[in-house]
Amino acid sequence: MKTTSLSRKLLTRVLSLYFVLTFIVTCVQIGAEYINTKNHIASELITLEKTFSGSLTRAVWELNTQQAISIAEGLVAIPMIKGITVTDENNFVIAQLGVATGEDNFFIESTNVDKKGDEQKYFNVSSHNAGLFGHAFPLIFEFSGRTTKVGSVTLLSSNEVIFNRIQVGIYFLIGNAMVKTAALVLLFSLAFSSLLTHPLNELTEQINQFDIDDPEASKLHVINYENNELNILQNAYNNLINELVIYQEKLALTQSKVISANSKLDEQNLMLEQEVARKTSSLSTTMLKMEIQQRELLDQQQKLQAENSRRSLTEKTLLETNNELKGSINELKKAQERLLDTEKMAALGSMSAEVTHEINTPIGVSITSTTYLTDLLNKLKSDIDSNKLSKRELNDFTNNSKQGLDLLLNNLERASELITSYKQVAVDQISEKIRQINLAQYLDEIIHSLHPKLKKTNHTIKVNCPNDAEIYCHAGAISQIFTNLIINSVVHGLKDINRGKITIDIQLNGEQVHIMYKDNGHGLSEQQLAHLFDPFFTTEASKGGSGLGTHIVHNLVTDTLGGSIHATSVVNEGLAYEIKFNNMH
Repeated sequence: MKTTSLSRKLLTRVLSLYFVLTFIVTCVQIGAEYINTKNHIASELITLEKTFSGSLTRAVWELNTQQAISIAEGLVAIPMIKGITVTDENNFVIAQLGVATGEDNFFIESTNVDKKGDEQKYFNVSSHNAGLFGHAFPLIFEFSGRTTKVGSVTLLSSNEVIFNRIQVGIYFLIGNAMVKTAALVLLFSLAFSSLLTHPLNELTEQINQFDIDDPEASKLHVINYENNELNILQNAYNNLINELVIYQEKLALTQSKVISANSKLDEQNLMLEQEVARKTSSLSTTMLKMEIQQRELLDQQQKLQAENSRRSLTEKTLLETNNELKGSINELKKAQERLLDTEKMAALGSMSAEVTHEINTPIGVSITSTTYLTDLLNKLKSDIDSNKLSKRELNDFTNNSKQGLDLLLNNLERASELITSYKQVAVDQISEKIRQINLAQYLDEIIHSLHPKLKKTNHTIKVNCPNDAEIYCHAGAISQIFTNLIINSVVHGLKDINRGKITIDIQLNGEQVHIMYKDNGHGLSEQQLAHLFDPFFTTEASKGGSGLGTHIVHNLVTDTLGGSIHATSVVNEGLAYEIKFNNMH
């Protein structure tokens, strides 16, 4: 049988691991050098943007094509620049030198935006197929405090530039790795040969001369001045020979003990029979315990039947609650029909219909969940009657029932919250009663009642009001004022605007309440603003607008609350209302 040198095998494994690690480290160093150089070139491209963007912007703005081409020629003359493309605001190419962005599929790697968050400042582009990368930035011309994008510039570089810069470093890394590897191979070969191979060969020759009849003469004697694994192996082998001599002496004594061991074996057989009898008794005890567990299972089945009865009662209660909610909806619809008699209640009627639709959704889900729970209970009863109920089916029933009940309760709570929110606002709008309200919480209820109207848009409402703003006033007037203002902003001011903003700022200055309402909608002209509070004035007369919304708001503020209202507006910047009235306590 062919033997394999242990030292050679160990040396091969150690050096193979070293080669792999050296290769990985070298590749990582080359990759890091590549990335560092690429980032440095990207920084240089950004520096070129800061240097030449001003002159290019003015040239494009002044339609000086020759100047723009001259600047582009100067940039492409830089060794790291492989191509440049200058376009106007319509993406028409003004100058294109070197590699063009249209020759390959370039894509955006990253983007940056300015502090306002609405304009693109610059982005990086690259093409892996062509080995190109670059930097693109817009040409922004500033005039009289306003900025205008007049074009864009794309600067391109290539991997060839990177490799030219890091070529010497790569050669140095590879050469360094090769020198260190060669030196390590030589040192390891000499060390393994002197410290392992030769001592092992000597030990092998002495072991092959082992004589079973004279173990003492077969002990190992290796000249080694170091206390290492070979000395441990020598000592262990010699100790084994010493133990072998001792075992030979004990062998005779062991033979005499065999006879006595046979007699003890008979005794062990007797003990085994006794152990079998004991195990049989234990098995009988186990059978008794199984009977007890069976009785416990029957008790659990009875408890399950009781739980089934309790869940049936819960289902009945939920159905009664569902019927009460349906009655509340019917009462809400009747209130809606009574409030539609005047133009003042028109907005409230529309809100009632939308809230009713919102309430019908959780009620429908509740009815579906109730039907599902009924089916589960029927199936459970059937399994119990047929004695086919298993623990797994019981767990599935419990989990499904919990999920159904949670869904049912969540939707009923949602419907209750909608009814409560709308009920308070609706009652206040038809009531002339003066009561104390928390202005922040009450405004939140008003906005919540308008959620069916607002959820169809992407508009946002920001309220800045002290949490402790407690005032005495006509709550109904406050509700009508904010309802009309918000709906008027959504329907008219923010029409055709994707993401409008409504801001409400409320301050308490002693006994005076100061309200600032503002939207960022289309606004009104001076002529329109002069007639804003006139009855029947509307900008949507052709589309059925009544023109009473702002007139009602004005009357509520001046007559009901005894305050004042003032409106300001700038076209395409929005409409603002300033409302002041005193606390009525």
